[in-house]
Amino acid sequence: MGKHRELPDNLRPRNGLNPTRVRLPDADAERFETGLAYLQARFPDSADRIAQLVSNGEVYADNGEPINAQTPFQPHTHLYLFRDPPTDEPIVEALNDIEILYQDENLLVIDKPHQVSVIPRGRWVTQTALVYLRNKLDMPQLAPVHRLDRPTAGVLVFTTNPEVRGAYQVLFQDRKVHKEYLAVTAAPSSHGFSSGSEYPKTVSNRIVKVKGIARAQEFPGETNAETAIELLGVKSEVALWRLKPKTGKTHQLRLHMNSIGFPIIGDPFWPEMRAELAGDPDPDPPLQLLAKVIEFIDPITGEQRRFESRRSLNCWE
Repeated sequence: MGKHRELPDNLRPRNGLNPTRVRLPDADAERFETGLAYLQARFPDSADRIAQLVSNGEVYADNGEPINAQTPFQPHTHLYLFRDPPTDEPIVEALNDIEILYQDENLLVIDKPHQVSVIPRGRWVTQTALVYLRNKLDMPQLAPVHRLDRPTAGVLVFTTNPEVRGAYQVLFQDRKVHKEYLAVTAAPSSHGFSSGSEYPKTVSNRIVKVKGIARAQEFPGETNAETAIELLGVKSEVALWRLKPKTGKTHQLRLHMNSIGFPIIGDPFWPEMRAELAGDPDPDPPLQLLAKVIEFIDPITGEQRRFESRRSLNCWE
């Protein structure tokens, strides 16, 4: 296990939020004399506020020491600042429904509700599971080991101890974690056949998430995404599926279900982008996708770990 780099006190999370880290690239060394000038050019809408932060000694170098207005631009170093959280961020009531499934000196495992972002991103900064739990539990070093899409509910694993974080992250990177999801779609009979005789089956393709494009996309080329799909039951006009992803690409399960003709109920992205759902903080129904089970051998203790969501999918239940 690699040694964890202890951050200076000035760079540790404040109010649940990490500082923004800005790298000073070599390409801009001749354009800017000072770090302040670079930051103001990088964030022009916040130029006055950044000048104020520097004046107050609240912008820091890699060693945690504050810079000033004359601090030279130094390529291949970083500057850190705590940016002001948005004042118009939507309130996410579902944060109060987070349930803790397990906690010890290394791990915190929660049952995440639908429509809760895991980390600060886009419209959601303070109204996220990470910031909420850091503040509620007084755990500034809390960090997620993996991610769930905001619309997806279910089991989510955090580390509480930075010293062991890498060991748990490697489990996910090396595909040594068994994951099971439940999903609800329209019933197979509504798609032209009366049974699920084609299932179980495995779907595999190449998925790429392009920066600036909301949906991940299927591309030709070497396979990098694989999901085992099993039909568990059909009742009335809906069907319940078990999904076992071998990989963890962005939007993988949602894209794979759509690719076989069964988009997940409540999905704002598939089969078509639906703006009225994508921006709705409380869509009805929510995305009918649940991270039901996560199982692995603990890299620290050697124990078999299994965590199971207690939530259900309302279009099935």
